[in-house]
Amino acid sequence: MIRYFLELAYNGKKYHGWQIQPKDVTVQSEIHRALRLIFRRDLSTTGSGRTDTGVHCRRQYAHFDLFEPIEDIEQKRYLLNRCLDNDIYISNILKPKDNESHARFQALSRSYEYHITQVKNPFKIGLAYHYGKLLDMQKMNQAAELMKQYENFESFSKRKTDVNHFYCSIYEAIWKLEGDDLVFYVTANRFLRGMVRTIVGTLIDVGRGATSLEEFQNIIEAKDRTHAGRAVPPQGLYLTDVVYPPDFFETA
Repeated sequence: MIRYFLELAYNGKKYHGWQIQPKDVTVQSEIHRALRLIFRRDLSTTGSGRTDTGVHCRRQYAHFDLFEPIEDIEQKRYLLNRCLDNDIYISNILKPKDNESHARFQALSRSYEYHITQVKNPFKIGLAYHYGKLLDMQKMNQAAELMKQYENFESFSKRKTDVNHFYCSIYEAIWKLEGDDLVFYVTANRFLRGMVRTIVGTLIDVGRGATSLEEFQNIIEAKDRTHAGRAVPPQGLYLTDVVYPPDFFETA
């Protein structure tokens, strides 16, 4: 078997997340449909991670296996994109140096952005969360910085999940003002289910003065989802990058 990686992006508005579902249209199910049309066989993919319903992605990876090498990768990429709607785009087909390489388990980090528009904007419907109340970005950044001191983020995880542990290493967590938007940038080695949206919701509580910095620390240390804030809507969330070790992929 020969392993290949797809590098792809998508607008998640109309999809029920990444993961295949029995009755719903998902990004993965559309990728599988396109692969079946082009390679004339059922192929399965393993993604570098999952995104929920309505979440967007600027860079995601998924691997799949073939019995024979792809002779013209660029042509196959072109044909796959022809089979997909315009809201899913395959930017590259890559060959890893190690045929046992794994899209999920060998990723070193993932990065997300969460976009909040402070001004009602009809052109950002489904692409950002409109929150018009005044927020203290300085306090939100102080709270975000505190997260780097911790490893257990059970308080920000969905309660019914199949993970073995709740430990994550957060490398970056910062809010930036970009025009009328507040954008939260976060990078970690791994993320729990619902983690980013719950962190953002809890940081909004800090920004609006409902939660103090001390209370934010207490929420983390409680290791209990009921102590954290609500999860913000999915439409403002973007998976923006997945990083693998240097020289992970073959070069042309």
